[in-house]
Amino acid sequence: MELFQNGVRRVFKFSIVIPCYRDETPLARLLEQLRRLPHQPDEIIVVDAADSIRCAQLCEQSAVIRLVSEPCRGLQLGIGAAKARGDVLWFLHADAQLAADPLAAMAAAIQRGAIGGYFRFRFANPRAWPAAILEPAIALRCRLGVPYGDQGIFMQRTVYHQAGGHAPWPLFEEAPLVKAARRLGRFVALPEPIFVDSRRWQRDGWWRRSLKNRWLALRFMSGAAPQDLAAHYHSKNGS
Repeated sequence: MELFQNGVRRVFKFSIVIPCYRDETPLARLLEQLRRLPHQPDEIIVVDAADSIRCAQLCEQSAVIRLVSEPCRGLQLGIGAAKARGDVLWFLHADAQLAADPLAAMAAAIQRGAIGGYFRFRFANPRAWPAAILEPAIALRCRLGVPYGDQGIFMQRTVYHQAGGHAPWPLFEEAPLVKAARRLGRFVALPEPIFVDSRRWQRDGWWRRSLKNRWLALRFMSGAAPQDLAAHYHSKNGS
């Protein structure tokens, strides 16, 4: 896409990387949202960890690149990033729901000097009253700590590789990447939202789910292996 500032034309090429593992229904919705955006990415890469026939069909119908990986989100993201050729990499979870013009928001931030950033966390419908408390708490946590991958992390491709890329972990794979990127330049919080599927909070209970997530984060910061935490996460929280 193109932006003009003081009469100078700048072209930003975007690559979107989407890890998928048995997420065909939300993936179909996301690909349709991307198709309807006012500005289009230059490429979309889906990294399928289930080697799913349905995922392959969706990618073919949407004319997007499909790669196959073993089930590990950090590994999937790294495989997609290695294939990507855009100036800016945008990492999306398959169940993300998008704001009106996210590519323009990212391009404007980079034109203002950002090396990357993330979107504001918002719960998608159906919402419940705890969402109004959890969303600002998550915003504060992101500023003091690390935003997670469900907030649509984006980054200049050269910075991504300079920062070391995603760790090949199934959980907290973005933590070392974001910390390294912040040492390299301005990593910004965009005011535009990205809408996060609330079904797991609805299923597990809003406070119970949030407290379990914080407990896992504290375990990670205390040195627990991401592989062990991921096993606990999936056994307790489901997919």
